[in-house]
Amino acid sequence: MSRAPQTVGIIANPASGRDVRRLTANAGLFSSTDKVSVIQRLLAAFGATGIDRVLMPTDMTGIAAAVLKNSHGRQARSSHWPALEFLDLTLRQSVEDTRLAARWMAERGVALIAVLGGDGTHKAVAAEVGDIPLLTLSTGTNNAFPELREATSAGLAGGLFVSGRIPPGIALRRNKRLLVREPSRGLCEMALVDVAVSSLPFVGARAISRGTDLAEVFVTFAEPQSIGISALCGLWFPVSRQAPGGAWMRLDARSPEALLVPLAPGLLQGCGVLAAGSLEPGVAHRLCLASGTLALDGEREIEFNAHDRPTVTLDAGGPLSIDVNATLAHAAQQRLLAIGREHPQHPLNLEPQDTLENKNVDTADR
Repeated sequence: MSRAPQTVGIIANPASGRDVRRLTANAGLFSSTDKVSVIQRLLAAFGATGIDRVLMPTDMTGIAAAVLKNSHGRQARSSHWPALEFLDLTLRQSVEDTRLAARWMAERGVALIAVLGGDGTHKAVAAEVGDIPLLTLSTGTNNAFPELREATSAGLAGGLFVSGRIPPGIALRRNKRLLVREPSRGLCEMALVDVAVSSLPFVGARAISRGTDLAEVFVTFAEPQSIGISALCGLWFPVSRQAPGGAWMRLDARSPEALLVPLAPGLLQGCGVLAAGSLEPGVAHRLCLASGTLALDGEREIEFNAHDRPTVTLDAGGPLSIDVNATLAHAAQQRLLAIGREHPQHPLNLEPQDTLENKNVDTADR
């Protein structure tokens, strides 16, 4: 019986890893060449796991052009890359390019979208694609939502899920989110990691690089090893990705208790801590300031005042993402990557769930 073609999308933010924090801190550069290399490793893993087609948007930095050129090479043929299809977008060189590409892929019915970027890129994609799972890859500056991992392993996990070899209950993780609402303006925005309340009155350069500019922070999760605004809670009141709740922290430079925080790579700031606690799902929190700006996932986006002061609510209905560790652990347990001798170059050219799970294998024969 023939199977339906498997199609996935890849969205690489050309601007990720190249923002102002290269000037205000000591952040590294994630170049277009680096992103091309990541995409090629994904394509090799997708080809090995039976993905038939990959959709990608065009861009103005040469990422798509380089991938297209390399798709005709020997390495692509030997790795059985999937067929590539490119969307010729009318580019604005803004987050709207990412949003448009995500909507286009959702309309085409992709089974998965691999996202190369930081927290903001993943937020933009998640806002457009509903329950299409994301394969998250970190190529930004202050990344908390996309975990840092090798693209080949991530691609194997994504491909195994799309090909039907990993049950959704194992492969997929539902993420938390923060909803920012202000009904009088019709405002409803989402953050995947953190919402920061700043006394700065204007959006300006967006990034927050001074601890003294922060008055309050809300997080979906906060890990001690994080870099960025969520590191405040991570180093004072940590909460895991798997926990049902989040955390909040109130800040004031005059507080007698202070915390040293890496707000960006190489940028350490002292922040005065007034209080911290758990953030319960479904409870709307009013902001501590009457006016200022809100930074969503690290970048200021919303200006507010006493007449239109938003609320922040933790919500369990965030995007789905591939749990790479759980997926590959299941693949190892079930030997889903075992190679048949008669088809050494096509190890996974099998029907879904055609594995060694129910076969008797004598360990002496291996």
